[in-house]
Order: sequence, then C-alpha cells, then structure tokens
Amino acid sequence: MSAPTMQEGALAANGAPMSAPSLSPAAAAAAVSGLVASRRARRPPVLLGLSLAASALVLLPMLFLVYQAAQAGWAPLQRLLFRSLTAHLLINTIELAVCVTVLCAILGTAAAYATERTDLPLRRMWSALIVIPLAIPDFIVGYTWSSLWPSLHGLAGAVLVMTLSLNPLIYLPVKAALREADPGLEEAARSLGLSPLGTFRRVTLHQIRPALIGGSLVVCLALLAEFGAFEILRFQTFTTTIFTEFTLAYSTSAASALALVLVLLGLGVLVARHYAAGRHGRVSRASGGARRPPIRHRLGLRVIPVTLGCLALTGLSLGVPISTLGYWLTRTQPTTLPAVAPVPTAAETTLLYALLAAGGAILLALPVALLVERHPGPLSRVLESVTLSVQGLPGLVIAMALVFFAVRYAFPLYQSPILMVAAYSVLFCPLALVSVRASLAHAPARLEETARSLGKRPLAALLRVTLPLIAPGLAAGFCLVFLSVVTELTATLLLLPSGVKTLATQFWAFQNDQSYAAAAPYATAIVAIAVVPGYLLGVWFDKKRGA
Repeated sequence: MSAPTMQEGALAANGAPMSAPSLSPAAAAAAVSGLVASRRARRPPVLLGLSLAASALVLLPMLFLVYQAAQAGWAPLQRLLFRSLTAHLLINTIELAVCVTVLCAILGTAAAYATERTDLPLRRMWSALIVIPLAIPDFIVGYTWSSLWPSLHGLAGAVLVMTLSLNPLIYLPVKAALREADPGLEEAARSLGLSPLGTFRRVTLHQIRPALIGGSLVVCLALLAEFGAFEILRFQTFTTTIFTEFTLAYSTSAASALALVLVLLGLGVLVARHYAAGRHGRVSRASGGARRPPIRHRLGLRVIPVTLGCLALTGLSLGVPISTLGYWLTRTQPTTLPAVAPVPTAAETTLLYALLAAGGAILLALPVALLVERHPGPLSRVLESVTLSVQGLPGLVIAMALVFFAVRYAFPLYQSPILMVAAYSVLFCPLALVSVRASLAHAPARLEETARSLGKRPLAALLRVTLPLIAPGLAAGFCLVFLSVVTELTATLLLLPSGVKTLATQFWAFQNDQSYAAAAPYATAIVAIAVVPGYLLGVWFDKKRGA
C-alpha cells in the first residue's frame, strides 16, 4: 500500500472524516453551468411578480386607447377617423417623416464617414460638435429658429428644425458601425477595380445598413412623438391635434381616435424596419482574428469642401441655437406674464422630478431585464415586448391614460407629484430597459450562482454581485432617463401639479406669449442641465466602444 493510501486508511480507522475528492476545473465549470441552467428554468415568483407589475403599468396607455375605442363604438369612431382632418394629418406626417428621415440619413452617414474613414483635420472636435445638439430639446431649437426667422413655419420649417435636431441619432450608430466594419472587404473591392464611390455603395453601405436602419427607426418614432417644435412652427401633426382636442376641446374620444392612428403609424414603422433588416440578412466579417483599424482615405484638396460641410452642419444645428439664446439673454422685452417661478426654483423642481423619475424607471426596468436575461422564454419575451411598446407612444397619450385612470380609480393621485413621476417612469422605461439589459448580457450568471452556492440569499447575491457588475448600464440608463425628463414637455403640461413650475413649463408659457427674452433663461438652464448627462453618456459610449 502506498503512503498516501496508508494515511487515508489510518484516518478512516480513527473515525476522522475523509476529505471530499477535489474536482477538476472542467468538472467544476460543468457543474456550475448545470446549476445555472437548472435555475434559469425556474422563474422566481417574486421576480416574475415584479416583472408582471411593471409590464402592466407600462401597458396602461394601450388599455386606455382600447377602452376609449370600445366605449365610443364603431360608428362614432369611424366618423372621427375617416374625416378630412385625419387625412390632412396623415399627409403631413408622411411628408415630414420621409423628408426628415432621408435628410438625416444623408447628413448622418456623410458626417460619420468623414470623421471615421478620412484624414479630416480635428476629427474629434467635429465628432463632439456634431453630437452636442442631442442635448438641446427640439422645442428649444424651434424657438430659436422661430425667433430668429419669424416667417419660418409649416413643412419647410419643420423639416429644417427636425433635421438639424435629429441627424445625430443616425450619426452615432453609423459611426459605431463604421468603426466595427471589416476593412478587408473594402480593400478587396478596391483591388478588384471598384472606385471609392462604388466600394461605398456596394460594400460599406451593406455593412452599415443595420445601423442606418436602426437610426432611421429612432428618427421616425421621434417625429411621431414630437409636439413642442411643431406647435412653435405652426405645423399641424397628430400630436399637436391630440393635445388641442384633449386640452381645449375636451374631446377624449377624438383625441383617442387620433392616438390610435398614431399607434398604427408607429407599428407600421416597426414592421417596415423589421422587414428591411430581415431582407438584407446579417453582416459578417471576411476573416477572423483581432480587429484592425481601417485605412483612412486621404482627402487632398477635397478637405476644403468636407471641412466647410462639417462647419455648416455644426453651425446650423449648434451655432444658431446657442447664439440665439445668447442674443435673447442680453435683451429686455416686455411681457404680460409674471415670473411665477424664478429660474433657480424651476431648475430645482426639474432636477427633483428628473432624479425621482430616473430612479423609478430603473426600478421598473430592472426586474424585466433580469427575467429576460436570466430566465429567457416566451413569457419573458412577451413582457419585454410589452415594456418596449411604449417607446412608440408620445408622452401626451401616456399622460391622457394616467389622468383617466387617476380620475376614475385613484382620484387623490390626480395632479399629484406621484402621478407625475409615474408618468415619466412609464414613458422612459424602455430607455432604462435597453441599457440595463445590455449590461446584464455581459455580466456572467456564474458569479451569481457562485454567491448562491456560498450561502448567499438571492437578494444578497443581487445586491453584492449583480448590481456592481451592471453599474455602468444602470448609470447609463439613469442618465438617459434624466436627460429625457429634463427635456420632456407634453406630459409635463398635462400632469404637473397646480402651482408647480418646471423649466419646460415656464419656457413654454413665455414662448407662447412671444416673450423670447423672458423665455431665454429657462431655455438656457435646460440646455445647461442636459449637457451634463449627455457628456457622461458620451464618455460611457466611448468606453464601451473601445472595449
């Protein structure tokens, strides 16, 4: 008998416990994987209940529209839907969506290509200047252009303002796609005799097509939900007419009928995006291995028109709003409205609501994201789809739904801060869900199971392991919601408690009175607050992209 065996036999004979045989790393990994799979198959009742509650709250606006349609009946609903006003609004919306989306796609793609694939001087500076307009709300851009050029209104004004405001939504994903694209395919196309333009059209465009389609989808949905800029520019859309019907005509049925058309348009955009993305298939790299940066094309003499183009884009989208705000800040102008809330007071209220709503949106999104990532299945996908569906609804519809349910079933909540925070949380829950789920996808579930195997309860494992791992995603979602609440207008106008003023409502009151000088300080404060989370999101985006 060998020495180790004799020692084990002596220990057994003396009654000492024998040590358990150690597992190899491969066996341990297999055991943990099996444990993860078995626990993924079991949905914790608490997590499932919280996810159902969050999805039910987000689903309230849809239920409101269905209830209003059922109460009105088909004959009155048909009269409301098939009237000349609806056809006029539909034509306006389609014309605006086509013009703005095409222009944003051209400008965003051209700017992304210039800053990512050429030797354009000061590329980083141009990249920052092109993205900064995202921190300026559309209604403030409309206000600056309208005060500078009073005759700018209608379709032309709406196309100009929304193109300048929304083109960064296509620039960002296309720029990221260009950075991740395979340069080998482009080099092979050039070696086969294709010109630079032909290479871009047949190779590069195919690689960035998913990002371009996704950015165009976001632009279309933003156009459907916009209110403030179109109201300032006197361009009639579904959202402006819904607001008029609900607040001035007090016709909930007419507002709901128009909202149903708006929902159908949003669904149509989503279906078109799904068809376009599926039709062109997936984009794959030509070879494996580590990614290498693409070769930047030398502009030569073309550097002059390209630089002038970037200067014109940033000057119109950023220079005009900032300079116009600066102009009105130095002017005095009589106004018939009292300054109910000074800028510091309105800013404090805005910050408080934004912080509470950002926290509420994260709390709504976290259980749904955990259920989808840790316990995937048909039910998880349905709950995720329900939660994301609110992204296609304007804040006005969500505000109408919450007002309806509060008046009918919870009247003490009507015009209360709780209802206001709930509306913000529901409205921007999809933004938080996307960020949280993206971080959860990169957080190994094995670490949570290891904590559970060491005796930690599920809540302790969540607090001590999972949340620190997904902290960047939580912070990004928090910043996204915070930025959106600061710049939100329509839901705020309907739900803000009596006597309470935010920066957006004070700005809107003075702007409607054409007191541009009095409105300028509130607009400047909104931009100053929005720049902070915008900058943090840019830093987070760069770090994630580098990783």
